[in-house]
Amino acid sequence: MDSESVTGGSKQIQTRNYIKLGYHHLITHFLKLLFVSLMVILLTNVSLLRLNQLWLHLQLQFNQIGFIFLITVTLFGSIVFFMSRPRSVYLLDYSCYLPPSDLKVSYQKFMNNSRLIEHFTESSLEFQRKILIRSGLGEETYLPESIHCIPPRPTMAAAREEAEQVIFGALDNLFENTKINPREIGVLVVNCSLFNPTPSLSAMIVNKYKLRGNVKSFNLGGMGCSAGVIAIDLAGDMLQILRNTFALVVSTENITQNWYFGNNKAMLIPNCLFRVGGSAILLSNKPMDRKRSKYKLVHTVRTHKGSDEKAFNCVYQEQDEALKTGVSLSKDLMAIAGEALKTNITTLGPLVLPISEQILFFATFVARRFFNAKKKKPYIPDFKLAFDHFCIHAGGRAVIDELEKSLKLSPKHVEASRMTLHRFGNTSSSSIWYELAYTEAKGRVRKGNRVWQIAFGSGFKCNSAVWVALRDIKPSVNNPWEHCIHRYPVNVGL
Repeated sequence: MDSESVTGGSKQIQTRNYIKLGYHHLITHFLKLLFVSLMVILLTNVSLLRLNQLWLHLQLQFNQIGFIFLITVTLFGSIVFFMSRPRSVYLLDYSCYLPPSDLKVSYQKFMNNSRLIEHFTESSLEFQRKILIRSGLGEETYLPESIHCIPPRPTMAAAREEAEQVIFGALDNLFENTKINPREIGVLVVNCSLFNPTPSLSAMIVNKYKLRGNVKSFNLGGMGCSAGVIAIDLAGDMLQILRNTFALVVSTENITQNWYFGNNKAMLIPNCLFRVGGSAILLSNKPMDRKRSKYKLVHTVRTHKGSDEKAFNCVYQEQDEALKTGVSLSKDLMAIAGEALKTNITTLGPLVLPISEQILFFATFVARRFFNAKKKKPYIPDFKLAFDHFCIHAGGRAVIDELEKSLKLSPKHVEASRMTLHRFGNTSSSSIWYELAYTEAKGRVRKGNRVWQIAFGSGFKCNSAVWVALRDIKPSVNNPWEHCIHRYPVNVGL
């Protein structure tokens, strides 16, 4: 292929992009242009004399009783509107736990410790080595102290220690940054999929920080990596019911008692991906908190595919033939995640996409449905027109690759997800907050920017949360990236 044909092709692509951009701006601002045009025509053709005549005519038509009735109805309608409209939910701040450096696990340390565990066969060790190399994880992810021990110490006490270190570490930093008295919190939602002790993790927080006796506390278990968005959705619903209060959301996962010591390869994959992490998020429905908040919650959209057997079984906790417990990941996982994503964005699209993209999507749908244009591919809306930042759950390299391809995103859009996977691994439901922290640490979030958090979880679920920045965002004190952000992004060998 000669240089002229390459140049010609690139010019055609640029022309198409300019045409689409022009179309987008025209449709987006169509009503504004129409309104301005009508105002110009009105001001040109209607004189002040005619306006005075119109006013006199209205005075004759409406007597005093009618005028009072009109004012009463207007006031009543305004009161009903303001009383019934949804309360705004603000995100004051959030904190992500940064484990101590002595819990870091390099590839070499991971493999050396695995070889010292007598349960693993050579085949299982080689499988874990290959998965680790392809995973997208770096050399500085973290495992709990109990897994560093030889032999490992997967006891209930050790699991509680891990939970306390992660949750209290994130909460201490959050309370320090926000200066909020824990007794002011009216709603507490904690999600941890695989570790659900008695008393619950939410009770553990109430006990530690002496939360008030009438706090509305919830403990979500078994809901997978997308439970962080579910917890936000639940907290947001509670803030619609309760007045002038704070909601605290804690998202984490526990590794200590969920490390797999068998040789089923489908159950060995989580060993290579999941790492220590957790986040704490403080929400408010107080109008006065808008000025000091970082974000406003705009939408949450939840999709559940659990009625389908394949979807229900694709992420499944079970025992292998040797009665060792682990989480099995199906080969159909990515296909099922893709279907869940399509369903989720079909609901989310009309809420966030500009009208220009909705018209194109509807036109393609009509052509395929009613004009037998089956060969024409379904139109994938350009979500880059709706969002400025993407926080895709760092579940693994394949998950990020699939969404980058499906949504036609650029490497820049998935940078936060890839770097979070590299630096912290898959921290389950808290990964989307490490990604937002990365974006803030890079100084990229500006007032009015929209952030899309999207996560997948067992069941099978795909959940989305949309936030809008209320100001130019600076990273909070003790941002988990503050000591290493200058080294990122790094080449992850794509």
